[in-house]
Amino acid sequence: MISRDREQLKDLSVRVFSVLLFFSFFSLPLPRIAGQDTASYDLATELVLSRYSNLTPVFKDELQSKFSFCIVDIDEDWDGAFNFSKDSRFISNCAKKMAGGSIGEVLGRLCTAAEIKLYSEGLLQSGKTSYLKPNKNCNLSSWVSGCEPGWACGSSEKVDPKNRSYVPVRSNDCAPCCEGFFCPHGLTCMLPCPKGAYCPFAKLNNETGTCEPYSYQLPPGKQNHTCGGADKWADFSSSKELFCSGGSYCPSTIQKNPCSSGHYCRQGSTSQEQCFRMATCKSQSENQNITAYGILLFAGLIFILLIIYNCSDQVLATREKRQAKSREKAVQSVRETAQAREKWKSAKDIAKKHAVGLSSQFSRTFSRRKSTRHSDQLKGLGQAKPGTDAALPPMPPNEQSAGTSKGKKKDKSSLTQMIHAIEEDPNSHEGFNLEIGDKNIKKQTGKAPKGKQLHTQSQIFKYAYGQIEKEKALQEQNANLTFSGVIQMAGDTEISKRPPIEVAFKDLTLTLKGKNKHLMRCVTGKISPGRVSAVMGPSGAGKTTFLSALAGKIKGCTMSGMILVNGKMESIHSYKKIIGFVPQDDIVHGNLTVEENLWFSARCRLSADLPKPEKVLVVERVIESLGLQAVRDSLVGTVERRGISGGQRKRVNVGLEMVMEPSLLILDEPTSGLDSSSSNLLLRALRREALEGVNICMVVHQPSYTLFKMFDDLILLAKGGLTVYHGSVKKVEEYFATLGITVPERVNPPDYFIDILEGIVKPSTSSGVTYKQLPVRWMLHNGYPVPMDMLQSSDGMAASAGENSAHGGSTPNAGSDGQSFAGDFWQDVKCHVEVNKDALQHNFLKSSDLSERITPGVFQQYRYFLGRGGKQRLREARTQAVDFLILLIAGVCLGTLAKVSDETFGAIGYTYTVIAVSLLCKIAALRTFGLDKLHYWRESSSGMSSLAYFLSRDTIDLFNTIIKPLVYLSMFYFFNNPRSSVIDNFIVLLCLVYCVTGIAYALAIYLAPGPAQLWSVLLPVVLTLIANYNENKFVSRIADLCYTKWALEAFVIANAKRYSGVWLITRCGSLMKTGYDLNHWYRSLIFLIITGLYAFLVLFAGKKKGSV
Repeated sequence: MISRDREQLKDLSVRVFSVLLFFSFFSLPLPRIAGQDTASYDLATELVLSRYSNLTPVFKDELQSKFSFCIVDIDEDWDGAFNFSKDSRFISNCAKKMAGGSIGEVLGRLCTAAEIKLYSEGLLQSGKTSYLKPNKNCNLSSWVSGCEPGWACGSSEKVDPKNRSYVPVRSNDCAPCCEGFFCPHGLTCMLPCPKGAYCPFAKLNNETGTCEPYSYQLPPGKQNHTCGGADKWADFSSSKELFCSGGSYCPSTIQKNPCSSGHYCRQGSTSQEQCFRMATCKSQSENQNITAYGILLFAGLIFILLIIYNCSDQVLATREKRQAKSREKAVQSVRETAQAREKWKSAKDIAKKHAVGLSSQFSRTFSRRKSTRHSDQLKGLGQAKPGTDAALPPMPPNEQSAGTSKGKKKDKSSLTQMIHAIEEDPNSHEGFNLEIGDKNIKKQTGKAPKGKQLHTQSQIFKYAYGQIEKEKALQEQNANLTFSGVIQMAGDTEISKRPPIEVAFKDLTLTLKGKNKHLMRCVTGKISPGRVSAVMGPSGAGKTTFLSALAGKIKGCTMSGMILVNGKMESIHSYKKIIGFVPQDDIVHGNLTVEENLWFSARCRLSADLPKPEKVLVVERVIESLGLQAVRDSLVGTVERRGISGGQRKRVNVGLEMVMEPSLLILDEPTSGLDSSSSNLLLRALRREALEGVNICMVVHQPSYTLFKMFDDLILLAKGGLTVYHGSVKKVEEYFATLGITVPERVNPPDYFIDILEGIVKPSTSSGVTYKQLPVRWMLHNGYPVPMDMLQSSDGMAASAGENSAHGGSTPNAGSDGQSFAGDFWQDVKCHVEVNKDALQHNFLKSSDLSERITPGVFQQYRYFLGRGGKQRLREARTQAVDFLILLIAGVCLGTLAKVSDETFGAIGYTYTVIAVSLLCKIAALRTFGLDKLHYWRESSSGMSSLAYFLSRDTIDLFNTIIKPLVYLSMFYFFNNPRSSVIDNFIVLLCLVYCVTGIAYALAIYLAPGPAQLWSVLLPVVLTLIANYNENKFVSRIADLCYTKWALEAFVIANAKRYSGVWLITRCGSLMKTGYDLNHWYRSLIFLIITGLYAFLVLFAGKKKGSV
């Protein structure tokens, strides 16, 4: 009841304000009206207007202080309601109908400032009654006819319109209120009706006993009392009869005309509006029917969406086909050149053999001296390598000169030129160059272009594939990459070395914060450049934890011991630009091709000054080494769209780190899910990387014997992160043999060792060692210090530390098994807090860059991210088309069902709009960014610019931010037809979509997919309910922080500004009830944009909350 009374008081205060408006507008000078009967009536009109010419300043300051929320420009709004300069006949008509037609009768019936004040106070105290509180003229002892609704009386006193303290006595010549005026119940003076109102004389309805079109009744017992004029002007709900009805327009307050065909007239109109060309407007139409525009737009947008849905892939497909054609042409050219070169070398070797035989025949014919000289030549030839130029006899000097001087034939065959070129330099890029579609052999002009001199796509691919074919030829000569073959190839081939990174660790121990549980303990050793190290162990041994600790990705743990990088106490993050980390999960962009994934990683992470041909060569070498040639142009694939196989996806996951040419490459189970052939192929590629000085460390789960022998070093961990062995793969069986553990015949050594550590296979009793004692035996074997509890466990005096640590074991002081539930809960809470604290500190961790690699800057990476995002959006065009279609349907439904209410200025329809747009845009944003969250974490942790990522994301989202409001508004506006303009509605929707997109991204990165979707649905609904609840101050304060209130306020304000004249009281009453302010339109838009920006900043701050 209290809240309802407050609303009533607010409404009444607005009514008081409406009364204050009337007289201030009389300050406007009005011209004489042509066609008036006599000059006296002209003089009466001018006197009435001039009497109130200086009344405006009396109330202007009060109006600005109390009602600025609904009136922005007092002069403009008052002019729109009370500027009667075009037609003021209702004043002269009133003077004519006064008794005697005197000017004094008209002036004596108009309200003064004191009566306006009395009217204001009476409305505030009397509630929604139809009369005011008792006053001098209308009270219990004195109730003249002028006190009745629709009546007014004159005064015999001299009336001062500016006097705010004295109410003149009005009891003379009471008469019905003039047309164009209204006379409230309990007040004996007249007030002018505003523009847009229709105030005729009332007529008595004998059946109902009311004065129509008004709803008041005649006073009982007064037979001579008749119906008067209008009785009140208030908000639309309580004085609807005063408003000019829909389908008609009222050029003056005493004239009402029906709307003609081809025009429409809204409620309270002063003129008729022209309908649009294709709109349907019959006579007396209240609104134009612009549904035809909506249907045409709907059909056009559906047609466009169908085109996008069916032809979206053609844009990228055409570009990819052209690039693939250029690449295939280069490959064919390089291969044909290589084949021709090999054929020429074979022919040359045969010719050399025949030359040797011919020389021996000549030796029998010539003299002994010549024969002896010739045999010396053959002896020298026998020392030369077969198949080389040294095996051929030297040409006579005259023949050599003749070969160059005989230039009579200028059209010397290109084949001869190529033969000489190959003879001079068999390994050059010159010589045979067979182009597709040309049967003739052409000579490549000039020398082979260097990487920096290559410009066209074809030249770049020819350079890259030429280098790859050369490397493959060398590999085929060297025993298929066996260890000896690798050494031989390394000696024959100039292999570029990378900056070395050696990681040494001593007594490395990881303890979970808040729980005092060991994840790793006393791990000592090192991984070296140029070697491939395997980390093995049973489940729960901490293999992934060990790699995460080396890569600096461990969180929520206390780390003791030392990690040295190149022999110095430096942070591993200082080298993150040259460190590759391959996660166990295949985090690859499914809507990009294999080549696009690798090429993007290479462009962003390779050195910025590396020429493009060299980058292409790096990517092509990785594709070749990983066996991805056949699927290079295939999409990786997503859940909805099938792509490459799981094994190929795993190799692409590894290739993302190989293309950045790392110095340290850490891989978490890269061979899981791969068959034997693919695993072998991957290990060969990694060994090729090790030749360049790369430090490779990888977790492997029970490899085959062939793969096992391809590793250089082995780190074998027991449960709880305890080292059992760390050394060369060749010596692991020898070490275990010293402990009395011998691998049986036909048993894979790594499988046998892991079975022992699991406790599945027990060592022989003759060895005198158990699997629990193996970590201590290793520490004692190497002279490492052994903690006392581990030393005791080795003698069987205490529980094994490995057993405790395997499943979250703790030290003896960690607590007892009988700890209460509250204690366990408190430990979990502390652990959770410590993990989040570490994650927050990790976000703001800064370290100097010691990698000596300058990657592309933020702007350049922004371009790369923008190009990748554009491709992804084009491939997701079908999904985007479905989103737009749903928005179209939502706009049609809400525009049709939620019609604009003049009383609330369309607040209901806009409320549904805020909820619908928020839901649809958030869900779409969650779908896109939720899938990219893991990719973003991987890329940001590898050193890619997070700022470039978000700037590109924001830029690409601008398309949706602009298009989605247009799509929704194209339906909603034409089916709902509010008074506000399309531009105003579009601007508000634009800011709203930007805001909710940022919020959805923040939810996506901080929450799991399920909770994020739930919050995306709950937030707009709950916040909209809070925004519309004004009965509690605390809730109202909360509502001021809700983006839904700002959006709804901006919508309502844009519509409310279009209501003027007779709608002023309704506008002020509605805005006061909802707490909105006409001055807050720009502020609401700014708040929406700031909320979106803040959400993106929160998203940027939480970029490393998760890690891979």
